[in-house]
Amino acid sequence: MAKVDWPSKDKRTHLGKRISRIDGPLKTTGTAKYSYDINRPKMLWAKLVTSPYAKAEVSSIDTSAAEALPGVKAVWKEEQNKNMQYVGQIIAAVAAETEEIATEAAHLVKVQYNIQDAAVSDTDASLSKDKPTLKEGGKVDEAFADSNSITHSGTYGIPVISHCCLEPHGQVTEVKDDELYVWPSTQNVSRYTDRLGDSVGIPQNKIHVDCQHMGGGFGSKFEYDKWGVIGGLLAKQSGRPIKLMLDRDLELMIAGNRPSAYAKIKVAATKDGTLTALDAEVWGTGGNGGYNPPPVPYVFTKIPNTKLVGKGIRTNRGGQRAWRAPNHPQGCFLTMSALEDTAAALKMDALEFFLKNVHLTDRPDVYTEELNIAAELIGYKQKAHLRGQGGGDGPVKRGLGMSIHTCGGMGHPSECEVTINPDGSVLTRIGSQDLGVGTRTSLDIVVAETLGLPLKAVTVELGKNSYPQSGASGGSTTIGGISVSSRKAATAALNDLLEKVAARANTTADNLEARDGWIRQIDKPDNKMAWKEACALLGPTPIVQRGKSVPGESQKEKLIDAGVGGVQMADVSVDIETGIVTINEMVAVQDCGLIVNLKTAESQVFGALIMGITYSLFEEAVYDHKTGRMLNADMEFYRLAGIHDVGNLKVHMMTTDRHESRGVIGLGEPPVISPGAAIANAVANACGVRVPQLPLTPDRVIAALYEGGKVA
Repeated sequence: MAKVDWPSKDKRTHLGKRISRIDGPLKTTGTAKYSYDINRPKMLWAKLVTSPYAKAEVSSIDTSAAEALPGVKAVWKEEQNKNMQYVGQIIAAVAAETEEIATEAAHLVKVQYNIQDAAVSDTDASLSKDKPTLKEGGKVDEAFADSNSITHSGTYGIPVISHCCLEPHGQVTEVKDDELYVWPSTQNVSRYTDRLGDSVGIPQNKIHVDCQHMGGGFGSKFEYDKWGVIGGLLAKQSGRPIKLMLDRDLELMIAGNRPSAYAKIKVAATKDGTLTALDAEVWGTGGNGGYNPPPVPYVFTKIPNTKLVGKGIRTNRGGQRAWRAPNHPQGCFLTMSALEDTAAALKMDALEFFLKNVHLTDRPDVYTEELNIAAELIGYKQKAHLRGQGGGDGPVKRGLGMSIHTCGGMGHPSECEVTINPDGSVLTRIGSQDLGVGTRTSLDIVVAETLGLPLKAVTVELGKNSYPQSGASGGSTTIGGISVSSRKAATAALNDLLEKVAARANTTADNLEARDGWIRQIDKPDNKMAWKEACALLGPTPIVQRGKSVPGESQKEKLIDAGVGGVQMADVSVDIETGIVTINEMVAVQDCGLIVNLKTAESQVFGALIMGITYSLFEEAVYDHKTGRMLNADMEFYRLAGIHDVGNLKVHMMTTDRHESRGVIGLGEPPVISPGAAIANAVANACGVRVPQLPLTPDRVIAALYEGGKVA
């Protein structure tokens, strides 16, 4: 009988190899259909009416002029929540024959407001009205008073940014025969409909979700949201399908943000560089909701004496949503910046400092190995210098910086169905979703590996809530969940087939295996039967089996695990006359357990590095501190990195038996955590001063140089 355990390296055909995505041709040819590409017969376009004020009370909404416009077929307006808390909050919506008519009709909706004073700033800790959170361990004051220690104090900041998904939020909605059909952009197919039926007035079991492709979510697309409800209500009212996709300005303002984090941090270390204490006051905003301070100290959680005071600032901005490794990039940037500054105060090499204190982390052996590999890949010995004591004689200074991080999900609850048909075809169905990271391909790899078949022999179907339920893509849990459930389903189906073949071959199922398109005897490999011939023994009845991933149980089986470590190093150049930062090279060394597809795993890290370079050098949601308006809610001024901005990227995945023996571990979030800290530390190393706030824009670099006395 086939076993569920992952095969050893010498018995793998597909697992862990570099395999191109099976849906690549669909995307490169434009055949893949995203939500925006769904066009239903007699479909209407919907546009939203939103508040232009950060805080106001709505006294009246007049939709009569919009309703009278030819081509308008349905109108919705807010009847309950009349208190506007941010610019872009939805007040009304119209649906019309064309996008142009819908846009015009939205402008005709007349809204009366009572404008109120808004809270929009998040850079001053005194603005916090929430009760501070406090975490303390050890004897912090005594540690800082120790005469044998040196101390460093610094102030750092990382601003609010948007998720900025390539594909905006929204959906196409249709009501047909009293059932609701939705084509959303979602990272939560199986649970997308939770409570949606109550809001739209249609039973949950009569809601059908179909999301075959999506253009990114990064944590912002778990819910059906206000626009999902409005789409359903407009579809019911008009009797026609509705396309409601957010315009880019609304996407940036209301579809989710990553909270800011500002901090005053004090660090103590002995003169030989051993960390003894860290005291931090952290504040920031996630918008109009609550605020959880990021973990500080980050990774170095075993510093003996630590204190963290966290203060949330409620602002009249769109609300926060989980952003790829929630709170980790903030905690990492604040902590690693303060630690590297401490090394500089000690006049100690940063790599030596990190290695000396790696015992204060939860994975000292992993981080030690990864730091040394990263140093080798980036040429640390040849390039390294103490802060401001090298990097070139001219105006362009070169420097290195580093950071370490942790993250990684165990895998969510998941169920998968595998069917082996009498003609030899194999069908895999699962209610998961592919955010664009290669979920289909990973499922294909696991099932084909288990059944001993080529990848093209397996058909993978996902993205529908009618398929076996699987978890949302969040917390780096997707690959762990789907790999286990598909492995178990395929193994169970294979064992049913082996029983059929064993009866014909006059042997036992335990003495059979599936390899290279054959069912063969283990002790007599030449005694074999072709896959299709074996499947023909099923007669008219296919084999259908389901497999489940239960996180705790699957961890005990060593199929999945949780928590990984990673190291990144950056090589940058800083022009001290213009303030421009250039990425020469970035190196990422990442642990993620057993790798299902090495090519897409590496691609996840490459993408994370690019995303990290973006938030390090360019990305910031800029708000007017008087009106609360986002001033750069468009793709002209909300800057992202281009290919010329990213430099040379190197990725090294930890694939030794020691790492892979832990099972599959999520990779989606970890590698996006460290870039901000690594790049900021490299800039400090290059030009001799700390640029305390991301993004590292030319004006901030020049200001730091002037303040540090590095330029006249």
